[in-house]
Amino acid sequence: MTNLMQAVVLNAPGPPEALTLQTRPVPVPAPGWVLIRVRAFGLNQSELHLRLGVAENAAFPIIPGIEAVGVVTDCPGGEFQAGQQVATMMGGMSRQFDGGYAEYTCVPAGQVIPFRSDLDWATLGAIPEMLQTAHGSLTVGLNAQAGQTLLIRGGTSSVGLTAALLAKQRGLTVLSTTRSPHKAAVLEALGVDHVLSDNGTVAQQVRALFPEGVHGAIELVGTPTLPDTLRSVGLHGTVCFTGMLSNEWTVKEFYPIGYLPRGVRLTAYSGEATDLLAPVLQQFLDDVARGQIQVPIARTYPMTQIVEAHRTLEAGAHSGKLVVVLPEDQGD
Repeated sequence: MTNLMQAVVLNAPGPPEALTLQTRPVPVPAPGWVLIRVRAFGLNQSELHLRLGVAENAAFPIIPGIEAVGVVTDCPGGEFQAGQQVATMMGGMSRQFDGGYAEYTCVPAGQVIPFRSDLDWATLGAIPEMLQTAHGSLTVGLNAQAGQTLLIRGGTSSVGLTAALLAKQRGLTVLSTTRSPHKAAVLEALGVDHVLSDNGTVAQQVRALFPEGVHGAIELVGTPTLPDTLRSVGLHGTVCFTGMLSNEWTVKEFYPIGYLPRGVRLTAYSGEATDLLAPVLQQFLDDVARGQIQVPIARTYPMTQIVEAHRTLEAGAHSGKLVVVLPEDQGD
């Protein structure tokens, strides 16, 4: 193994071209840390926020990336074995220490999740963060139960698509929104029960279908659509604020009595790797392998095309996950 690697480095916030491919030393793990040879990583809104300079607790220069999948190369504490397939996410990646946009990433053992799968790396790379976020929103955020109705605002995002898949597995009736009529077919193919046009009047459309409102909602667009989402939920229902596709996440001059509909609860979900238990990840991967779940991948890229990948991420016209895949022989 060489002691040098290729990594995408962000020296300061800027346009997609601010992401540059550089040669860096391969990190050396201390006890309690794990060196992972990265095989693929998904692109996330969090990394767009980092590049745009609106992320909190960011320090530069840094290797972006809040998730990655690959194989263990070195683990001096013995928590994992060399060659073991693993996923990692969050926990300070791309903020307090370098992230997954590289041939190798070094992370605390506590945020490493083992799995076994013969799925291709592009598919594996698309899953960890969007599964953790979707699963956490449904379980921690909403405590969603079979027979309930669920609105997903921002339904064609990767998290929105995964939340719809999981919700249908759990026996919920799912309503998902999209701003683009041509994306409706994507949602229908996943089994979404009602596709709604996000023209700013989603609450009206929801109430036309369910006059008492839905039981729960996942807000993935951000604060611009949050009031309308709150009006879509019925008495004692819950809205889980999970995503910020709009890049707007604060409510100015928040007056609770005027902002929140009577009897509607507002919560939020921001998870960590520990929220995605290994059995949950393994079950999802096995379901994908059996053809019971289709992973929503919009497009894959080599790491040399990270600038183009971020242009696509920022444009937001895609449906599903953008994934960077590293060649099998890269980094040897």
